[in-house]
Parts: sequence; structure tokens; C-alpha cells
Amino acid sequence: MTVIIDYGVGNLFSLVSSFRSIGEEAVVSSRKEDIEKADRIVLPGVGAFRDAAEKLEQSGTVPALLEETKKGKPLLGICLGMQLLFDKSYEYGEYKGLGLIRGEIVPISERVKNLKIPHMGWNALSFKNGKHPLFKYINEGDYVYFVHSYCGVNCENHTVATAEYGTEITAAVACKNILGCQFHPEKSGDVGLAILKAFLELKEGDLC
Repeated sequence: MTVIIDYGVGNLFSLVSSFRSIGEEAVVSSRKEDIEKADRIVLPGVGAFRDAAEKLEQSGTVPALLEETKKGKPLLGICLGMQLLFDKSYEYGEYKGLGLIRGEIVPISERVKNLKIPHMGWNALSFKNGKHPLFKYINEGDYVYFVHSYCGVNCENHTVATAEYGTEITAAVACKNILGCQFHPEKSGDVGLAILKAFLELKEGDLC
């Protein structure tokens, strides 16, 4: 069973529909019992980092989330959900993340000039540090859909894919069972579904 964390932030319907289309009946929940029973966890997110971090904390899911991932349960953060995995964010201030991925979240505008922000649209993936099992069903150069104004930095050791938007943008990260996609798999057509399918199939031996 896959549990999608419900903390009032995220495109939950699209995620549920995407998982259903590949044969997985995902459960949307903030209940500790569901997180403990799940085989894998998805942390979605849209909006501002500070508000999302506060809502996640208020939902009461953080202790169970950290405990289950500590046991090795796969966790996939999507868009803002990926950013929440990092140590901290500098979005309108400085705010602490979950600390599951070493690195920080900074404005894209600090890294590129004369390009529209937010970064919104389809971009090709470039694989880093080898082809991660999350991408077993797709090819380098396949396109995925982004909508974001902030990006991960100082996370090179955990970066498994990048995209080009005036500079190299962190597109996906992985640290053992902790995974994150800055893009939206649920909005990325067949390529996104293939990534979600690979996520469902991840086993402990894949998460080196």
C-alpha cells in the first residue's frame, strides 16, 4: 500500500489518479496507523515552504514519517514535498526542513537572469551519478513537467537528475530510501507514470 500524506498541501487527486492508472490504490491519509502500515510514502506539496512546513508539523505526521523512513521505508517527495526533505529553505526567510537530504533550497532567481520565474514547463532530464533505479523505465533526455521558483543546492552527492533552465537545476535527489522529484510525475504523462511505477517496485537492494 502507498500512503499519500494529507497535510492540507498538494495535488492529491492527480496523484491518486496517476497511481490508480498503474494499478496502485493509494491511500490519502495523515493517520499514524496508515503511515505505519504502508509499504511506501509519498509527500506531495505546492505553495510556500514555511506554510507547508507548519502544516506538516501541525498534522502530527512528522514523528511517524521519520520513524518509518528510519526503518528503510521508501519516501518520495514531490515538488515542494521534495524541498521539505532538505535541511533548510531560504524562501522569504530561513526555515528548517526535515533534514533527510543534505542541502538548501534557494530562489532560482539567484542563479539565472532574464528568464521567467517560476520555472514552468517541460524540460529534459539529465542523469547524474549513474542511472538511478527510479528511472529504470525512462531514458535520459525524456521530458517532465516543472512548476517552481526555488531549487535545491549543495546537494550534489544526492542529485540523481538535473534539468537545464539557464543553469543546471536539481531535478531529482536520492539518499538511500529517501527520494525527491522537483518536477511533477503526476503531470508528466507516460514518463511520469513510468517513474511512479519504478517507485512502486523499489526494493531495499535498489536503495544503496
